[in-house]
This record gives sequence, structure tokens and C-alpha cells, in this order.
Amino acid sequence: MKKYFKIALYLFILVLILILGVNSHIKSATRKDIHHSLRRFPKNDVGIIFGAGINGNQPGKYLKDRLDAGILLYKAKRINKILLSGDNGSDEYDELTVMKNYCFQHGVDTTKIFIDYAGFDTYSTMYRAKHIFKIEKATLISQKYHLNRAVYIGQELGIKSAGYAANKGEYKGYKYVCFREYLSTFKSFLDVLRNREPRFLGNSIDINGPSNYSREDKR
Repeated sequence: MKKYFKIALYLFILVLILILGVNSHIKSATRKDIHHSLRRFPKNDVGIIFGAGINGNQPGKYLKDRLDAGILLYKAKRINKILLSGDNGSDEYDELTVMKNYCFQHGVDTTKIFIDYAGFDTYSTMYRAKHIFKIEKATLISQKYHLNRAVYIGQELGIKSAGYAANKGEYKGYKYVCFREYLSTFKSFLDVLRNREPRFLGNSIDINGPSNYSREDKR
């Protein structure tokens, strides 16, 4: 039993070292591409906002701050278009209808809003941004804890990415999501390594073409 315990312990330590090493590398490689204010923030044609949870027909705190940051960048002319990506897996839980309605209600031209209906995780969002929406450069809008991973995935998939931190005030469970991010980042590293293809792809939607925003679409 001692022999098997030692093997398990060594494997655990090895995996822990790998996780910490990958996270350290990704944070170091993407740190310069994360921005916290509009000052000296690079202009990009497209801003990508990641889904983050809703309360009924309203965005939760994480998502609201991401949407507000995207709208701020749009109104400051740092981005020209917004790609909303999130989970609309059921009628009871539809992030994207909430997200697109919020942008419309806060003054974003609907012809400048694009919808990714299959952005079920960060890797899928960035993969689809590249292969479905044909995006070459983008501003990624999320909280600070998430941006290193998002920018890393984007860069590895061929999207020149800059991150804009949407942090505003305190967040419930923020320490937990920061801890969980270590595992998510390691998983994304493996996804990139094996060039994982998302479950849902579909037809191309050129980001330079007509918007796929629809008021009637409640998927």
C-alpha cells in the first residue's frame, strides 16, 4: 500500500508542478496584452464579450460589468463591432438574448452586434471567432482573472488579441474563480496542444458582412 501511495503522491506533485508551470508561462506571455484603462488602449475593429451568468432576464454582476466595459469601448470608438458569445443551451437559460438586449438598450447599433450562439467555453468562443467569424484581431472583454487564458487561446489560434479588464467593485466568489482558473488554463493549454475542434461549428458568418443580430431570435 505504501508503494502505491508514494506513486500516487509523486503523480499528484508532478501534475501540480505542470499546472503551476503552465499557468506561470501563460501569465508571463500575455501580461503585456492585458489593459485596465482606456489610456493607450489599442483600437480594434471587433470586441468579444464572453458570457458569465444571468439572473432571469438581467445580466449577473460579472456579465453586466463585461457588457458595460464593451459598451464603453464601443462608445469611445476603441472597437467598431461587438461579438457576443455565451450559452443559450435552453429556453430557461439564455445568456445571449439578455446580452444582446442589454447592448441594444444601452445604445449599441444592432448592425454592429454579432451573436455566437455556441460559445459554450472560452476555447470554443475563440476557435469559432477565428473559423466561423473570420476574425484576425480582437479586443477580449472579461474580468482580469480570465483574460490571460482568453488572450493566450486567441494568440495561439491566430487572432491578435488584446484584453480589457472589466473589473468593477467586488465579486461574489472571486477567490474561487481565480483558483478554478488554474485548472481551466491548464485544460485550455491541452486544448490548444491537441487543436480541439468545438462540438458545434456551422456556417461561416463574416464579421465584415451583415450582422446576424435579430430581435425575434430567442434561441
